[in-house]
Order: sequence, then structure tokens, then C-alpha cells
Amino acid sequence: MPALGLGTWHMGEGDASMAAEVNSLRAGIDLGMTLIDTAEMYADGGAETVVGEAIRGRRDAVYLVSKVLPYNASRSGTIAACEASLKRLGTDHVDLYLLHWRGRHPLAETVEAFEALKAEGKIGAWGVSNFDKDDMLELLDAAEPARPAANQVLYNLSRRGIEFDLLRWSQVQGIPIMAYSPLDEGRLVGHPVLEEIGRIHKASSAQVALAFLLTRPGVIAIPKSGSPDRVRENFHAAEIRLTSEDLRLLDEAFPPPTRKRPLEMI
Repeated sequence: MPALGLGTWHMGEGDASMAAEVNSLRAGIDLGMTLIDTAEMYADGGAETVVGEAIRGRRDAVYLVSKVLPYNASRSGTIAACEASLKRLGTDHVDLYLLHWRGRHPLAETVEAFEALKAEGKIGAWGVSNFDKDDMLELLDAAEPARPAANQVLYNLSRRGIEFDLLRWSQVQGIPIMAYSPLDEGRLVGHPVLEEIGRIHKASSAQVALAFLLTRPGVIAIPKSGSPDRVRENFHAAEIRLTSEDLRLLDEAFPPPTRKRPLEMI
């Protein structure tokens, strides 16, 4: 999985923006941002339709991620949801399929469905989203000997709670963290400390926020943008090398956690 990918939350919500959204995803693919994250929940499948159009004729160049809603995550429901997603995406497989968050269906039942989809070649790997450390421990027990390939959680400079235990545990376990809303839905853009660091690196505040995440081993950032220019800006965040002084300033402005906090979600 590339360390910097493309998110699609809020895509597919209006026909007028579809062409721009498709163009922004294609611009990212052209740059090498070949991980695209989507979900059946986003715009009730509309985002998957946008992704399907963007990857038409280029499926082999893309690492494709989608998600099943928790109320669909029974054994039969997971399989049906995956097949519906594949149809909207215009492909015969996704590379990674995630449980969007925990619901009423037993984890073992969902994992059984994931493993069946994997055996059929409809998914390459499976994982979860919005799982805290205790959830992950329970998942590993339920899934053994199978293991999740990733955990997608809310993580950015403003929301660093996972650094207390989940991030380090995941790194030790070799389970990548996919950071959604890496710019905190745009709230980090223009922050004065990020702007100050950005001036040193000739970078934007958004690029600095993304560069921070990319300093974390095992973390994948998936910013969403409907603008090709903004996608290109995000791509160049990977070229920034933050110094120890930069990181000190970021810790002052966005203090890391000193105690366990409930896992945040949007």
C-alpha cells in the first residue's frame, strides 16, 4: 500500500461535481497516488461509482479499498455488499475490504465472510475501520489464524489520541494505520503554526499536516480532494522532511496524548 493515497468521502453526492471528482482521482493516479479509498456508505454508493469511472481502463494500476457497513456485516450480508460494491466499481475484485465500524454481527462471522471472499478472489485482503486497541485484540482472537491487513481510523494533528497506545501497538503488530480526515476536514488548513513551518519548507499548511503523518512508520494518509491542483499539492507533501524543531513546534501546538482517550470518529 502506498503511504499517501486518495480519499473519496463526500464524493458522488451530486452529478454536477462528478466530472471534477473523476478528474481529480485520475490526476492522483497519474502522480502515483494509486491507493483509492471508498465505501458503500459514501453517498449511498455514489462515491464507488465515481471511483469506477476514474479507474476505467486503469484498474491494474490502482490499489482499491472499500468498506462494508456494520449492519450489512453478517456472513451473507458481507458477501452481498461486496458484490454490489464490485458492480458499482466496475471491477471483479478490491485489494482491501474493511468493516467500516463495529456493529451487532459477531466479528467471527464477518471474518468468515471476508475469508470466503478472499478465497474466491473477490478481495485481496481484509481489515477494519474505527477499531481501538481492545477491539483489535478481540478481532485477533476471533480471526486467528487470519489477520487484518489494516485499521482505518481518524488521525491527524488535532486528533492524536491513537498515539497513546493504538498506534504503537499496531506498529509492533505490523498492522498499518490508515489515517482518514488527515486535514481534520480542512480545519487544519491555515493554522498559524503550520503556516510558519510551511514558510520554511516553501509548503502549504496542508502539506505540513500531511508530512507530519508521513513521519509515522506504518501510517497511510488518505486526503480527499475534488481538485486536481489540490491533489498535486497533497502529493508533494511526501517530499517534505520535517526537522526535530518542526516536530517540537507541532507538539507544542498539538500536544500528544498523556492518557488513554476514547477512539474518536467522524
